[in-house]
Amino acid sequence: QVQLVESGGGLVQAEGSLRLSCAASGRIGSIIAMGWYYQAPGKQRELVATITRADSVNYADSFKGRFTISRGDARNTVIYLQMNSLKSEDTAVYYCNAKVERPYSPGWADYWGQGTQVTVSS
Repeated sequence: QVQLVESGGGLVQAEGSLRLSCAASGRIGSIIAMGWYYQAPGKQRELVATITRADSVNYADSFKGRFTISRGDARNTVIYLQMNSLKSEDTAVYYCNAKVERPYSPGWADYWGQGTQVTVSS
């Protein structure tokens, strides 16, 4: 099991910045990748960015150049999402995700945090 706890959401004006944090605990040595997803009201959860344990990063096109995902340490205990030049359409609940190797079978399992609300006022 892996537990994920997000923090750092809040209310910000357009063009402002926020930094989200996600703290992981449990079987952190089995984490393959971590990432951030967002879910706007009435819409499906979608990718923001991911970072693998080899530090390969990937961003959804909407966030390239504005958001930066990073790791706080080499042990997968914390990741960050630096959000700059925020737009009203970025308003959503942001979820931390971890892909964790299954201990006794191939593949991985997805773990999610509880989410943190980001509201951007125009």
